Amino acid sequence: MQPSRPSAEPEELSTIVALAADGDESAWEQLVGLYARRVFAMARSRLHDEDLAEEITQSVFVTISTKLNQSAYTEQGRFEPWLFRITMNRVRDYCRKRSRHAKPMAPEYFASVEGQPKPDIHTKDDHQHQLNTLRLAMEQLSETDREMITLRHHGQLSFKQIAEITGDPIGTLLARHHRALKKLRMIIEEQANCSHPTSPDSNLGETS
Repeated sequence: MQPSRPSAEPEELSTIVALAADGDESAWEQLVGLYARRVFAMARSRLHDEDLAEEITQSVFVTISTKLNQSAYTEQGRFEPWLFRITMNRVRDYCRKRSRHAKPMAPEYFASVEGQPKPDIHTKDDHQHQLNTLRLAMEQLSETDREMITLRHHGQLSFKQIAEITGDPIGTLLARHHRALKKLRMIIEEQANCSHPTSPDSNLGETS
């Protein structure tokens, strides 16, 4: 995956998209450089599989390229919402397929979140532990809440852009985002309490 570059200004992005549609290879490389990592991050955050996220990223850009080359692009001035709407639709399609053929989650996955000794905060194990905790918490959110967090924090989209994707008012999205983060925080705190329960003795007062 190529590293993401800072998002282009709207006028610059429109020029890049127009040049890419005309077959300019350099412009196409700019588009991929601007958005590939963000598309990949969104897919990986939902599917927890880097190979599958890479596959979906490639599929999304094949679709983008095809529509641009066929002059089927009608989202003038709305390229980012269009791109991430395609991404979310691909992720949803895969999630639906996977749910129909769901397999029980490996016990090792839960063991990585609960019951293991607390690692040193600076170790790689601790980083993986935090990732696993976050992923498990995300799975307990509703589909709507997961998509909200994914679009905002992995897609790095503004609330205005998310509104263009979902069709919801910005005020509704702001409230939904706040509630989703609050739910996520509560789930993570509950997991931490379950992993490190308070000793019964600590609640007993001294007896005379």
